[in-house]
Amino acid sequence: MAGRTVQVRDGQIDKALRKLKKKVNNSGVLLEARARQEYIKPSTKRKIAKSSAKKRWQKYLNQQQLPSKFY
Repeated sequence: MAGRTVQVRDGQIDKALRKLKKKVNNSGVLLEARARQEYIKPSTKRKIAKSSAKKRWQKYLNQQQLPSKFY
């Protein structure tokens, strides 16, 4: 975890912890660790990617529609 250090100044542990969490999140260490916890077959990865793309497309289409009239 070299390069991901935070100094605690004046006993402000909460502030230092927030900074550390932000650094770890931006570096992508947690995402990589979660991805390596279990093996996912390539066909399953494709299936998940396709379904998430479908959901994004449906969300986009729903945002483009005019709101329904309530009268």
